Amino acid sequence: MTHLTSPVLNSGKLHLLVVDEDSATRTGCAEIAAAMGFVPHQSVTAADARRLLRGHAFDVVLLELKAPHGEGLQLLDEVKSLQPETSVLIMHASASIHCAVEAMRNGAADYLTKPFALEELTAVLERVAERQNATGISRVLRERLRVQQGAGSIIGKSAEMEKLYRILAKVSQAEHPVLVLGESGTGKELVARCIHSNGPKASKPFIPVDCGSLVPTLIESELFGYVKGAFTGANRSKDGLLATAEGGTVFLDEIGELPLDLQAKLLRALQEKEIRPVGATHRVPIHVRILAATNRDLSQMVEKGTFRKDLYYRLNVVTLRIPSLRERPSDIPVLTAHFIERQNRARGTAFTLSDESLRTMMEYPWPGNVRELENAIEHCFSMTTGPVMHMKDMPTQLQTHLLHCRRSAARAEAARQMPMPVPDASVTPLAALEKETILATLAKLKGDKLLAARLLGIGKTTLYRKLKEYGISEELTLQAGD
Repeated sequence: MTHLTSPVLNSGKLHLLVVDEDSATRTGCAEIAAAMGFVPHQSVTAADARRLLRGHAFDVVLLELKAPHGEGLQLLDEVKSLQPETSVLIMHASASIHCAVEAMRNGAADYLTKPFALEELTAVLERVAERQNATGISRVLRERLRVQQGAGSIIGKSAEMEKLYRILAKVSQAEHPVLVLGESGTGKELVARCIHSNGPKASKPFIPVDCGSLVPTLIESELFGYVKGAFTGANRSKDGLLATAEGGTVFLDEIGELPLDLQAKLLRALQEKEIRPVGATHRVPIHVRILAATNRDLSQMVEKGTFRKDLYYRLNVVTLRIPSLRERPSDIPVLTAHFIERQNRARGTAFTLSDESLRTMMEYPWPGNVRELENAIEHCFSMTTGPVMHMKDMPTQLQTHLLHCRRSAARAEAARQMPMPVPDASVTPLAALEKETILATLAKLKGDKLLAARLLGIGKTTLYRKLKEYGISEELTLQAGD
């Protein structure tokens, strides 16, 4: 048999139980799983499977739906009850497709139609292994939640990111709403996808909705759906995203842009767990987890009356703030290396970054955060002839920043080397001139302080204070006037 390996199993051995009366199927599945890196176990009867489940923790159960003795669905329910985090893969004959659908509704993770090819079983086992490796708080912390998510990955070793990982590991296992806060470009949707993919609803849909890019009427019909004839152009009914994501997660990006009237409808939907499509008289039950994100200050919007307080508290069960790139500069080299490696893989190149370029990137404030950093690397790859990317290949804003830093450093160095002026002994300090003027005036006026203050243009109190500073008493002043 060809030796199979799976990169998703590198983080640890996953235990798999095969339950099937057919000896050939059972043995073949166990051998393929073992070649991929699983630790396989076999069971012929449902009773034997139950015994194993009570004494051993399994990551995956590969279950024949009709066998043993037609107890497949019942055994599926028991597996999900005894070990909720276990992924159950069902095997079935083509004639029992309706049973497979029922099994998926009852929590099965995936299915295979008998007879199936080796490649089919391998693909299904790889998917479930990847899902299992991404599940569990200990794995999440150990791998630092660096799960590939299509648009990138969560990367960073800084203290700020470690704190984020710990919170992510906890909220991923729950089902309550989470409010994700952060500047533009920090990766709010990526964090939301990570929460979904590492939680109990990982096999269910994840549906993002950009509340800031749709007009209000479209947001309402997108979220709640509509019935045929509800408005001009509604030639057929359409389910809303809150209904389409049944059992999964809806990510409401830029929730702060949602109009007040739609905020009220969303709040009602979350409280009552049901929606009413546009133009409909009936209501549709929903079972989804809501994740919301914004780069705006919702608490200030609540004070101004532009965001509903009750919806704010409904969404804000847990607040998760993503640090800006300025707050974690130590992650810039790691992120840069990641984006360069990805571009090299995509383009078939082996480009590197010059030391000067990396130093400039470390000093740059990155107002666009990780998204701007990724775009900067893409810009370099587009402009360079390789194999080393220099500052001339960088976007204009980074070149301008470097020029500004050089000019500031030059001015600082010039100021440092400029000789300090030497005091001129022939110049009398201003304070000494003031004292001489006051005393000379008093002498000419024979000690008349009122007249002296008037002529000097200062107040009597100021004159007395000055004389006290000079250490001149009343008697000395009178003597000077005699």
